[in-house]
Amino acid sequence: MGLVSTISIWILPCLIGFVLLYATFKRVSTYEEFVEGGKEGFSIAVSIIPYLVGMLVAITVFRASGALAFMIDSIKPFLTAIGVPSEIVPLALIRPISGTGALAMTTDLISTYGPDSFIGRLASTMQGSTDTTLYILTVYFGAVGIKRMGDALKVGLLADLVGIIVAIIVVTIVFGSSV
Repeated sequence: MGLVSTISIWILPCLIGFVLLYATFKRVSTYEEFVEGGKEGFSIAVSIIPYLVGMLVAITVFRASGALAFMIDSIKPFLTAIGVPSEIVPLALIRPISGTGALAMTTDLISTYGPDSFIGRLASTMQGSTDTTLYILTVYFGAVGIKRMGDALKVGLLADLVGIIVAIIVVTIVFGSSV
């Protein structure tokens, strides 16, 4: 077993042990604090359920209505002209909304086109270059009761757009064009 494998196996138990020893040294009752944190985490999880349900319903309506397919068909000529495969658009749209949905789409693209294909590499790079902005804002802002997301939403979606564009550029430069 290599050094990196050994370190990766032992890093988490050592970190947990360090935290427990440090807490004991500082005379913090770790078990009671752990239970208190668990209670707080559960109450936060319950409080964000309405926000998550709303987001999931909106995603389902968008896909089931055919709006996603219509949008992809509308921009397909433009995407082909600039060398971007239209198969990647659903991933680019769903990634800011749902990490699990995006992972499922990435898995499907890799299964269909292969991990070494342009689409497989682009999907993998996009998965790592963007984040689940709407999910994060829904969960964290919902947990603390903030109703107006304003600039945080704009900046998060702009960062996702930049991540998608840069992923396309980098994968095209490194691995060549798809079209």
